[in-house]
Amino acid sequence: MRPLSEYKTLVFDCDGVVLNSNQLKIQAYFDVAIKFGADENQAKALVRHHVMLGGISRYPKFEYFLREIMHQHVTEQAMHVLLTSFTAEVKRLLMNCEISPDLAALREASPDAKWMIISGGDQSELREIFKQRGLHVLFEAGIFGSPDNKDLILDREVSLGHIVKPALFVGDSRYDHQASTNAGLDFVFLSAWTDVEDWQAYCADHQIVVFNHLGDLI
Repeated sequence: MRPLSEYKTLVFDCDGVVLNSNQLKIQAYFDVAIKFGADENQAKALVRHHVMLGGISRYPKFEYFLREIMHQHVTEQAMHVLLTSFTAEVKRLLMNCEISPDLAALREASPDAKWMIISGGDQSELREIFKQRGLHVLFEAGIFGSPDNKDLILDREVSLGHIVKPALFVGDSRYDHQASTNAGLDFVFLSAWTDVEDWQAYCADHQIVVFNHLGDLI
């Protein structure tokens, strides 16, 4: 990682970085699975799959749930039921979850950098929540999410010149590290709110800079 002042773009994941929402989303996956008709073990299997694929969008996770856990066909109707239920639950949770208390100080410490969100969460949902909570003004370079994955978004935004390097990605999952590194961005891992069980070993193996909270970047 370079000195913070050298970065022209700061890219943030949302869940576990800007919002303390990882555990809330775990509960949302469990509750939606139960509501759909899964038993407790099947709901827990979806949660394990979600945690294993941290940073990946909900769409392939629910496809896996239908096909591999519930042993059902992946139909448009079933996906609509799951996604609608999950969206409603997540909106309710994200409107009330904790926001990183370090955002204002970090913004002051990086006045010349453009800020961007690239999340596995639903893009329209994120934009609505960030606007309602008054966070959208911090991320002038854009708020992006699924159904596009992070690899696609990073490649597109770099190509369009919206991510200007040197750029730093702040994330809390393996996928955040892999996608940002593939796109040529520096990466730091935030540990305080991550739901990655073996993050210490992963970060050590890949020589990743680790901080607890956003304020530690300053």
